[in-house]
Amino acid sequence: MTSVSHRVYLVLSGSIFFMVSLLHMLRLLYHWPILVGPWAVPYSLSYVGFPVAFAYGIWAFWLCRS
Repeated sequence: MTSVSHRVYLVLSGSIFFMVSLLHMLRLLYHWPILVGPWAVPYSLSYVGFPVAFAYGIWAFWLCRS
């Protein structure tokens, strides 16, 4: 059994990971560029980042339910 603060942490982190995965997906769909100084972040980062962030979000909510 998890404590209330642990559940809050899992729900909050799961929600953040789902939002990050949504932003990665939207970046891929709408071809949004990301520039960090002079460096253009490649789209391959979002191809990897979307499923990873989505999986972490699912994992957080799965841990919250168990």
